[in-house]
Amino acid sequence: MVSLLQKMFQGRVLILTVVAAGIGGSFQYGYNLTIINAPTEPLQAFANTSWLAHWGSPLGVFGTKLCWSLVVSLFPLGGLAGALLAGPLALKAGRKKSLLLNNAFVLLSAVLVVSSRSAKSIEMVFLARFLAGINSGVGLNVQPMYLGESAPRDLRGCVSLTGAAFTALGLVLGQVVGLREILGSEGAWPFLLSSNAVPAVLQLALLPWAPESPRFLLIDQKDPKACLEALRRLRGTSGSLEAEVEELLAEEAAVWGKVAPSLLDLFRARDTRWQLLSVVVLSSAMQLCGNDSMYSYASQVFQEAGIPGESIQYCIIGTGSCELLTAMLCTVVIERAGRRVLVVGGYSLMSLWALVFTFALYFQESLAWMPYVSMSCIFAYILSFGIGPAGVTGVVPMEIFDQVSRPTAYVVAGSLIWVNLFLVGTAFPFLVDALGPFCYLPFLCVCLSAALFLGLFLPETKGKTFLEISAEFRKRNFPQGQAPLEVCREEEEVEEEKEEERATAL
Repeated sequence: MVSLLQKMFQGRVLILTVVAAGIGGSFQYGYNLTIINAPTEPLQAFANTSWLAHWGSPLGVFGTKLCWSLVVSLFPLGGLAGALLAGPLALKAGRKKSLLLNNAFVLLSAVLVVSSRSAKSIEMVFLARFLAGINSGVGLNVQPMYLGESAPRDLRGCVSLTGAAFTALGLVLGQVVGLREILGSEGAWPFLLSSNAVPAVLQLALLPWAPESPRFLLIDQKDPKACLEALRRLRGTSGSLEAEVEELLAEEAAVWGKVAPSLLDLFRARDTRWQLLSVVVLSSAMQLCGNDSMYSYASQVFQEAGIPGESIQYCIIGTGSCELLTAMLCTVVIERAGRRVLVVGGYSLMSLWALVFTFALYFQESLAWMPYVSMSCIFAYILSFGIGPAGVTGVVPMEIFDQVSRPTAYVVAGSLIWVNLFLVGTAFPFLVDALGPFCYLPFLCVCLSAALFLGLFLPETKGKTFLEISAEFRKRNFPQGQAPLEVCREEEEVEEEKEEERATAL
């Protein structure tokens, strides 16, 4: 652990890169998820005032609820749009520039929110939430690519996993800023919803000092001088970079002449089917596991446990703090424990706590001490999520796909995360009504299935080069040890074309 921290501090530019990418990346996702919880009633009242000013009649109960649902649901829809945009943007503009350009969405969002009250326009709030979602969708996809491609191999998991820590930090700070004593009061909601401009400004101030991804510079931009300069700055040492440069050149040779696949091409490709299936399972399970729903269910459970109403908001901050602590712990131990152990262990523990939580909810009214068991299960569930699935889900696509296919793979991963976030957020209240105390059994099935699949089929990537990981997946994609004849012919033709192109380039 100490040696890892020493290496991190030797590369001060790498630390700057991690902080700058995180504060305007995954931090925005967590922050924008939680700041919307505090102004529920003020925003509903504003929607009614806006409608009355424009149309001369009040919204009514159904219309008010519909407007509030749009405020909440437009954020994940914007996230889906951002996830679809992230891949092409990362290919065209690069990882660093994509993150910088991405801040335009959230800054425009902040301007719209601040202006909405004087304009008496709830529609401006709708658009602002959609733009904030686009910002989070792009950031969640580009940040792990940027950090994973910039980190040395022995710190790759640790550096990439900081995205989960920044997400949890955003969750907690969003909860804190939303307290009634800070910006959660009735008249402060425009300032609360526009406060996401602060991390955007911080990123715009810090990120220009960080270098672009060395792999993007060499493999995508064909600029070896810029790549070497970026490596020297990121490693912060005058020592030899020969081994790492050779690794980068080998990766470049492996994808020379390869064109970035479209979504359809990626789904059709036989040589990446197990990588794609692993990403689909990981990204789907991250939202379908019900961790985010646990936050919304927490208020009711804390109330049943006898927590005073005015203190519940502080208990909920405690749940977010648990995820932050475990995400930070996971960042430290991932290079020792490995990716598969953490994600499989996390989902296995979540399966256990979901089962205990179901029993606790069922017996909650008949046994006086059961609400305390339910409350403990909430903390345990969130802790188990933070120790593995929260961070590893973002790391794995970066490690198991090559440089050319990686942006498209993140489009798939990001799209699934945002679609499932929308579906779970919409369906969970109906699950509670239909299943009552058994509402967490579907999430239990998801966690158990994810643990079994990933335990059986996801190879460990700790300490391996991208080429070694690709070779391991090749054995799974072609289990007989040899690709079909037509694939071999295609690969021979591609290799010949690569050699001709490289010879011409040289």
